[in-house]
Amino acid sequence: QVQLVESGGGLVQAGGSLRLSCVVSGTIFNSNFMAWYRQAPGKQRDLVAKFTSDLQINYSDSVKGRFTISGDNAKNTVYLQMNSLKPEDTAVYYCNLRQPYSRSGRMYVSVYWGQGTQVTVSS
Repeated sequence: QVQLVESGGGLVQAGGSLRLSCVVSGTIFNSNFMAWYRQAPGKQRDLVAKFTSDLQINYSDSVKGRFTISGDNAKNTVYLQMNSLKPEDTAVYYCNLRQPYSRSGRMYVSVYWGQGTQVTVSS
């Protein structure tokens, strides 16, 4: 079965950096199907970064210029490098996989989530 496991979260001071990792198993890895989301307490889960259909990278305006998404197919891993962290970046960060497939001539997308990793940024 498909499994996503995040790691790398922790406590960091404002202005610091963290690198999150998401290891994917149970399916052929393609980093272009991966994305990062985050959810702060009392808030909805929001997109942080993803690869777009034209293979360019889309970032939330709130993290643009500070966060970088990347993938390593040899390691079945997608990363989120977070620099210049702010207290408002505090959230549980989730790895997301959207896996397209076809069945009986129709297209579908399976959506998978990791368990999340906590990022806390202190002032």
